[in-house]
Amino acid sequence: MKKLILFSTLLLLLLSSCIELIDDLTIHNDGSGTFKYILNLSASKIKVNSILALDSIDGKKVPSLNEITEKLNSFALNLKTQPGITNVSMLIKEEDLIVKFSCDFASINELHNALKASILFMNNGKEIKELNQNWLSWDGKILKRNIPLLSLTISEELKETELDLLKTGSYTSINHFDRPIDHAEKPETKLNPSKTASMLKVNTFDLQNNYSLIENAIYLTPIKNK
Repeated sequence: MKKLILFSTLLLLLLSSCIELIDDLTIHNDGSGTFKYILNLSASKIKVNSILALDSIDGKKVPSLNEITEKLNSFALNLKTQPGITNVSMLIKEEDLIVKFSCDFASINELHNALKASILFMNNGKEIKELNQNWLSWDGKILKRNIPLLSLTISEELKETELDLLKTGSYTSINHFDRPIDHAEKPETKLNPSKTASMLKVNTFDLQNNYSLIENAIYLTPIKNK
């Protein structure tokens, strides 16, 4: 069974909490842009705080809020050293259990490589096979997207109450461009009136059962000659 996580230290919290995940990608015509990511667990503050108060669950150590914050900040600090990455920001609202991350990138390839390198750094260099997956590609005309998260196979089964929480969670993928979108592969994709932005939103319960629900390809109109 696949579960979704932002970072491995958050695994236990995400598996048993109502989650709101938003990734927001802006790509300019020259391939540069901005990547933003929001993890919101505020709807499950009581449940998450009760988990954080435990030492372990099913033999797995529960990280403290300080440990989680330290991991996230170390990720951001390492990302600042990666080629093609600038303006890295990591905002952690501990009281509300909200994490907001953003960075600018010179190219999609450099963004992909930088995130991979920083996640490996945070994982003490241990190999993570899921990172071999290419979750973003851009050729100036077509953006192909997957989930910028790690997918892990977990043998344990979720309790019915935890499944109910997943059913109330959501994952939203947003894309912004300098020129209009011609069409999107997923018919559920919504476009803004100017067709320069797209949004695909799925339920986290459905997503953990069908990982391809968030996969999408966005086709842009040609660049107009001046």
